[in-house]
Amino acid sequence: MAMEKTLQRLLDAEMKAEQIHQRANEARERVIQDALREARAEEARFEARLPELNNSFLEKANQRAEQTIAELKRRYDERHAQLRKYAETREEEALKAAFAVLIDPQADDA
Repeated sequence: MAMEKTLQRLLDAEMKAEQIHQRANEARERVIQDALREARAEEARFEARLPELNNSFLEKANQRAEQTIAELKRRYDERHAQLRKYAETREEEALKAAFAVLIDPQADDA
């Protein structure tokens, strides 16, 4: 009879162990499925934001391009003004030299 009780307790313990193992497997599977659902939801949210992210990137790129264009135009205008000023300072010399050549074409050869 003691042997039967011992065997019965062993069988009961084995059944409880199997139940615990089964519940643990089910809990693990639920955690895995929850994680997969969460990852899919995050991926969907990210994909939904892609157009917004792309537009933001393009807007910033356009702003930088406009700034670069404005800076290049400013430099061009400054250089143009410098060249115009230089040309104006040399204009009188050029006119004198041209008149001298027109009046005495031989003067340039000397």
